[in-house]
Amino acid sequence: MTDETSQPAHSRSALAALVVTPLLVLLLLASLTLPSRADEPPDIATLDWTLAETLLALGVVPAGVAQIEAYGDWVLEPDIPDAVSDLGLRTQPNLELLASLGLDRILISPMFANLEPRLSRIAPVTTIGIYGPDSDPWQSMLKATRQVAEVVNRPQAAERLIESTATYLDETRKELPENVPPLLLVQFMDARHVRVFGESGLYQAVLDHMGLDNAWPGPTNYWGFSLVGLEKLAELDAQMVVIEPLPVGAAKELQSSGLWRNLRAVRERPVIYLPPVWSFGALPSAKRFADLLATALQAPYATADGDKADD
Repeated sequence: MTDETSQPAHSRSALAALVVTPLLVLLLLASLTLPSRADEPPDIATLDWTLAETLLALGVVPAGVAQIEAYGDWVLEPDIPDAVSDLGLRTQPNLELLASLGLDRILISPMFANLEPRLSRIAPVTTIGIYGPDSDPWQSMLKATRQVAEVVNRPQAAERLIESTATYLDETRKELPENVPPLLLVQFMDARHVRVFGESGLYQAVLDHMGLDNAWPGPTNYWGFSLVGLEKLAELDAQMVVIEPLPVGAAKELQSSGLWRNLRAVRERPVIYLPPVWSFGALPSAKRFADLLATALQAPYATADGDKADD
């Protein structure tokens, strides 16, 4: 009688092969059927709403976003799921909460570059911006979309988002009424001062795609707006478009404002009011703006300023 140690070496090797080979086959099959970790999006957070809306439009839900409630006031779409952690102020995020999320990556825009040294102790930081001196807003939006998609392993989703947005703008352009006057796009800072939007910026990129003219002849910053008093708009022959939200109390003040009511664009045509659209946004905000603007222009012209002030 012989024990295992007395068996020939080649016999023991053959027996081991019989045991190991099925295990290797199972592991191989599992590797073919289970998703690769490299193909999954990283656990990611962002302080920037433009990057947040882009992530969501790409089908990636971030672990955390800063100032979620304010995002709901200014950006609105895509909606941020309830499970996403609110990171606190964009300029002063909750670092302890960030660290507790076990992040693979943090996305910021150049506006928050001063936070990078502290954030990089928690997770690698990637900075992606859109607006800057001499930039083409539309091309910058496309580039930023692809950059975000590369970070989260969603290159095909980026191309779908780019194509669907461009197609939507083209189709929307065909549905616009004829002879739309030049548009005067403003957002109130208080009852006497507005951001007026002109060359550059998201709104202008959408107007260009939709074949609409901008009535503002003055200079703008690289976000596409200039801060002016209402008197600067006095004689412009245009369709006035007010982009909400209005500052607290502004609607009531405008109702009794002779300066506002005597602007040519207010006196001669009903004023269009649009719900909030993130003017510093990317493709999701561009599509939202096109949708809201086209709907208002097809109305006929929506709410007069006196009616709005009564709300």
